[in-house]
Amino acid sequence: MTEKVALVLGAIKGIGKSIGLALAEQGFKVALTYHDWEESLESMRTDFEKTGCDHLIIKTDLRDTRSIPGVIQKIIDCFGRLDILVNNIERGGWPIVHGPYATDQWDLEQATTLRAKRWVFESALPHLKASGDGIVINISSIAGIVGRSGPAGPVFNDGYAAANRGISLLTETWARMGAPEVRVNEIMLGFFKTRHAQGTRGWNLLTEKDKCALMDHTLLCRTGRITDIVKAVRYLIHDAPFMTGSILRLDGGYVLGGEKVPPMPRGVL
Repeated sequence: MTEKVALVLGAIKGIGKSIGLALAEQGFKVALTYHDWEESLESMRTDFEKTGCDHLIIKTDLRDTRSIPGVIQKIIDCFGRLDILVNNIERGGWPIVHGPYATDQWDLEQATTLRAKRWVFESALPHLKASGDGIVINISSIAGIVGRSGPAGPVFNDGYAAANRGISLLTETWARMGAPEVRVNEIMLGFFKTRHAQGTRGWNLLTEKDKCALMDHTLLCRTGRITDIVKAVRYLIHDAPFMTGSILRLDGGYVLGGEKVPPMPRGVL
């Protein structure tokens, strides 16, 4: 892996940072973007330096699509190639935090969660194809399935849910565009630490009743761990050479959890 280059969006902390570190520890050269959370920058720099891996940290606001080709060119200028794109950037608006929708919040979610991913893919695709074994992993949310309903009602706004439904459409379209040189798959997340669960402002605003309802609706009765996501990323990179255009749902069974299996009836025969 020492020659391969991975780009991880939104890598300053949490899930993006953990994915980036896992790839660096496997020997990939990594490019990492961030926009805000400046207070976490020094820790990010230190942790990636400890890996001994060649890495490039780029500050950029990917909502400005005009800047995206320049970001990709910086990576090519630095490393000479691009083999993997982890499309991790998002901005989810919790109803319990933001309340009723404002136009700015809707636009922010569409621009970050959906639009930025599309333009990054477009700029990266020629280089991923040139790799001959390119990989795109889109990170999305089960909000695209469940929307603002049931126990997830305080967590997933309509705009965030709509954007994530759009990601699944793009995953299928991009798999067609990338084939055969590039595999494109999606990891659809449920409730994870630092994303819609522990370690977020919204989680702390939920009542204990709200949290219990979410766990009761999840077949595995827990929130996800970042290590669960890292293992799924490794699987898609290393162990799924015949998978493209697919969605790997990583939600502990939340989507299934609302329906119970009743006892088998005795029958009449």
